[in-house]
Amino acid sequence: MPVTTSKLLWCTIRFKEKEGNWWVKENSDPKHYEPDGLGILDPFQFPWILDMLDPLREYGLSNEILEAAFVPFQVQEIDKDNTVRLARVAEHILDSEEPLFALPNIKDGDKGAYADLMEHIMRLRVKLINDTIKLEQKLTVEDVDEQLSELRNQALIEGRDIHPLEEITDILEFVPQGHEVPGEDDDDEKPARSAGAADDLPDLPEVEDVDKDMAKDLRWDDEEEAPAEKEEGDEEGGPPAKGPSGGTRRRR
Repeated sequence: MPVTTSKLLWCTIRFKEKEGNWWVKENSDPKHYEPDGLGILDPFQFPWILDMLDPLREYGLSNEILEAAFVPFQVQEIDKDNTVRLARVAEHILDSEEPLFALPNIKDGDKGAYADLMEHIMRLRVKLINDTIKLEQKLTVEDVDEQLSELRNQALIEGRDIHPLEEITDILEFVPQGHEVPGEDDDDEKPARSAGAADDLPDLPEVEDVDKDMAKDLRWDDEEEAPAEKEEGDEEGGPPAKGPSGGTRRRR
């Protein structure tokens, strides 16, 4: 199997004031990360999502699945029109002490890492609900997915893209109609950016242009397994990598 090196090294993002979210404008790997309708979690939203996920840890939340579901980026440059250029960073997003943007890893679509996370947290949310609410019939993943599908379909009718923040919180806040989960704080508000979103970004250390060495550091999640042996005369191949990871953004 031929080696393929990640091309997702940078992206530019823009802020939509009406929605209060950042969306990808361009990126270095549009083949696998189609920019149209692709949202990104900002340095305020991602930590908030992590806090929302905390109740699922006792039900088996996997840091490995969570880590693989997002590609970390850091601010590189802010243009005059408030378009922000991001550069990918070669570090694990859960271990970083720096505020980072988190792009859903949709490289492998429905069979990828972001899709795995959506299924994972939906199953855990169902476990939490069945454990804390007395229902006449146990809630199933299919029940939740069917109800959330109605939201996705409504978005399609409205011609509206679903941002990752909305997609994830729809799952983490799901409760059967007429019920509530004891102990959940309904007063927590989703983080929102002001009109001057670029000015509100935290003071992030600027990163230099991604070079060849940086590209090598990013190989762990975007390369297919290298051939066991290199035929004589072939050019030097890239190093082997872990299995494929990716995901899909869903439109509701």
